[in-house]
Amino acid sequence: MKIAIAAGGTGGHVFPGLAVAEQLMALGHDVVWLGTEQGFEARVLADRPIAARWIRIAGVRGKGVSTLLAAPLRLLRAISECWLALRAERPDVLLGLGGFVAGPTGLAAWLRRIPLVIHEQNAAAGLTNRALSRIATVNLQAFPGAIAGAEVVGNPVRSSFADLPDPAVRQSDEGEPVRLLVVGGSQGAKALNQIVPAALARLPAALRPRVTHQGGRTVAVAEAAYAQAAVDADIIPFIDDIASAYATADLVVCRSGALTVAELAAAGCASILVPFPAAVDDHQTANAAYLADAGAALLMPEATLSPERLAEALRPLLTDRARRLSMAQQARTLAWPDACQRIVDVCLQAGGRA
Repeated sequence: MKIAIAAGGTGGHVFPGLAVAEQLMALGHDVVWLGTEQGFEARVLADRPIAARWIRIAGVRGKGVSTLLAAPLRLLRAISECWLALRAERPDVLLGLGGFVAGPTGLAAWLRRIPLVIHEQNAAAGLTNRALSRIATVNLQAFPGAIAGAEVVGNPVRSSFADLPDPAVRQSDEGEPVRLLVVGGSQGAKALNQIVPAALARLPAALRPRVTHQGGRTVAVAEAAYAQAAVDADIIPFIDDIASAYATADLVVCRSGALTVAELAAAGCASILVPFPAAVDDHQTANAAYLADAGAALLMPEATLSPERLAEALRPLLTDRARRLSMAQQARTLAWPDACQRIVDVCLQAGGRA
């Protein structure tokens, strides 16, 4: 069977698609990826044996008037390109995982009568998936209530998460330095790069954790902030093996994209979540609430975040191993370890050859 995957833009759309693609290929199925050549997906797929077709499309929400006026023409062009790509590839089913390309590709699949499966990763459904849910063959969602009537399957994470030991085994012992991981998502987070070092500087030296900080695109900001705060940290632009990073973390400070929340649950990590305030439909706050409401995380809006408030939140977590462990174990109860297999099964069923 051949499965087309439409996903792009950010790691939250791309990495779940990659997990599904790799599992489908391991089962002997063909996969073709539809995305944009300028998107995050192009970099991720560059060194992987997955066929790809690039579509010319970009987002319009939050853009200028000229972009909005040109949007209908660009959308028609994108639908035409998607229609031609699907005609050439002839997939048995299309899996849409969000991003700019998923809308026109999903519509083109519907026009070509190709079974359409969509998966909503966030707790608040995006515009594209809300629209496509009306014509999709099957609707899937990671969080309950994102799309009315959709099956809840969780978010796929990389297979390496399945091998991580229980949080009780991984947590640092009493008296040992706490290991803090700071992650700003696939694009980084300038606010975290600035505020976390300043917050750590406000803690007594004996209480400061061992820090690993993914700085993303603004890694230079993090380096300067740690230097100014006189706080030691291992600062890197991007973590390729995120599962191993979570495995050696006692506490995580991060954004709350859908993939990050799924990974925190899969790994079983206590966390302080700072939702990206400009996320469309404020979906990161909804994602964060999923963990926070269950006692697995603290939710701290960026609008009220300061070095002083973050230091105040960190202090009890750095000194209370039992509390960190309780949060980590609670996070793991919210994981969907079979999410990838569930999505694969639905795609094969929709394609008619389960």
